[in-house]
Amino acid sequence: QVQLVESGGGLVQAGGSLRLSCAASGSIRSINAMGWYRHAPGKQRELVAVMPSGGSTNYDDSVKGRFTISRDSAKNTAYLQMNSLKPEDTAVYYCYADITHWAFSRTNYWGKGTQVTVSS
Repeated sequence: QVQLVESGGGLVQAGGSLRLSCAASGSIRSINAMGWYRHAPGKQRELVAVMPSGGSTNYDDSVKGRFTISRDSAKNTAYLQMNSLKPEDTAVYYCYADITHWAFSRTNYWGKGTQVTVSS
């Protein structure tokens, strides 16, 4: 199996920055995509950013120009650099990974989430 461990959430003032990290470990043959979703109170979970291997990065319109997703393939780690944070970015952020195992089965995994709170 695979574990995703997130870090980097916290409390920040509007206009500030945070960097989230997500490290994948376990039975990993290849990572097909890694990304971030968020879930704010009273709202549906929404895609923030996703980076497929060898494909185009996709961002939600609300974060374009402010957030940047990146990956370190050697470390099986994804990052989300969040700049110019706004109170509406407040949410629990979940890491996501589309993994191919050594047995060639393919599974989606989710982290436990990390809280990001932006104060006005």
